[in-house]
Amino acid sequence: MRVSSTRTPGSRLPNEIDKAVGAKLRRFRVLAGMKLEDLAGLIGMSHQQLQKYETGKNRISAGLLPLIADALDVELMDFYEDTKTLAPECKDKVGTLRRECQTWLRRTESEQTLRSMQRVLKVLATQGKAGQSI
Repeated sequence: MRVSSTRTPGSRLPNEIDKAVGAKLRRFRVLAGMKLEDLAGLIGMSHQQLQKYETGKNRISAGLLPLIADALDVELMDFYEDTKTLAPECKDKVGTLRRECQTWLRRTESEQTLRSMQRVLKVLATQGKAGQSI
């Protein structure tokens, strides 16, 4: 898939996709309840370097992104969701909420808790389809 960008071909400067991936890195870190120092320690780098990735000042290498995804317990492709629009304000709110729910489901290890979550989600989804206010 060819993706257009505003940077010069061959340039090592971050493009819009790099910046979007960095912003998602920050969002996933915050959702995980981690400080910069926490995640940086898990992946073996300084918190200053991690901050440069999050702010889009530096590009994240292809070899590092899977380590970050694993440390944050997110799927690698989650970093690339919605990069076709390259405009954070254009994101689908329902899609964003769905991905956040999936993140919490993946982090839940207790079978009993997962069954409880399943029942709650099933009831809420059924109410939502019936047009009832939740």
